[in-house]
Amino acid sequence: MRDPYSILGVKRDARHEEIKAAWRTKAKTVHPDANRDDPDASARFAEIGQAYDLLKDPKKRDLYDQARRAAEKKQRGETIMQQREAAREAAERARAAEKLMEELARADARNRAQSGQKADAKAETAEDVVERIFGAEAQNDPKVQQAAEAAKAAASAAKSDAPATGEALQPGAADDKSAAAASLAANLFSALVRRFRTPQPVPEKAPDITAEATVTVADLLEHKWITVPLADEREVRFQLEAGMTDGHVVRLKGQGLKLPNMARGDLAVTLLTARDDAFSLRGFDIHTTLAISLGDAVLGCDAKVRTPLGEENVTIPAWSGSDRVLRLAGKGLADGNGGAGDLVIELRIILLEKPDEKVTDLMRHMREGLYL
Repeated sequence: MRDPYSILGVKRDARHEEIKAAWRTKAKTVHPDANRDDPDASARFAEIGQAYDLLKDPKKRDLYDQARRAAEKKQRGETIMQQREAAREAAERARAAEKLMEELARADARNRAQSGQKADAKAETAEDVVERIFGAEAQNDPKVQQAAEAAKAAASAAKSDAPATGEALQPGAADDKSAAAASLAANLFSALVRRFRTPQPVPEKAPDITAEATVTVADLLEHKWITVPLADEREVRFQLEAGMTDGHVVRLKGQGLKLPNMARGDLAVTLLTARDDAFSLRGFDIHTTLAISLGDAVLGCDAKVRTPLGEENVTIPAWSGSDRVLRLAGKGLADGNGGAGDLVIELRIILLEKPDEKVTDLMRHMREGLYL
């Protein structure tokens, strides 16, 4: 997504009223109904809506501004540091290359001199050269690691002077020297690569972004897949799992903001249960209500109660008031630890739709103390 401020044509310190006014003006201008001949009108209208959606929310806007400032500051700092680092590395590579070539020549002379000694004399290997030049603990010095690149250049230069494969080698000392130099340079480079592993720096992470997902209790019970639309025209999908309930925050690694020279942030999605649902959640317990008549409340009865996944049979004890609660153990949400919450049924006593003379007469006699 492009810079939302430039999309709406407002300054970065614009107030909410200015942003809203700019969005309304641009939305009217690029609305698809007013631009039926423009095939890109819908895309531009959607882009304006997404930019406004990001900037109208103070939290989202603040996160975006922080991430943008961090990225700009990082880029400015990196430009200066890269120039200084490049100059310093060039000087160090030059010094390391000069030192390596001197050691390479001396090691080559020793190897050729030792070749005339007795058969069990041990010639200096590439690993020996590395240890002698840099020391046994050289891998702890980051400056030494740059020598690998210099050794590679030395190896390439030495190989370019050596006879090509398949050419007849003359017994001259020059050919022997070039071949030995090329071989030792290649071995030296391999030894440096084996010993010095340049650690890759961990990139700075972009700020996380937040979103909300409205789900039903049935979605949580059935572990359905949820799709969350984001302001940058992406859609993120994830599956509901055991242990998730109302207010649970699902953290999706690497699905957040994408900024230059920074590792992608995370997306934190807060689950919200639908408020118009017949069921509500309190932790992992599912709450619902069951309407019963006055007679059933006094005498008790068997009834069916609706659950998110069907119906369940329940027994209502005699003399059950509206404060009575029935529990069906283990019929709630899975808690992620092998257990589950309960289905909590709250009783609600209701009267008949039309007045019943017998019930009315009975209640009058009970209130006035007249018993038949």
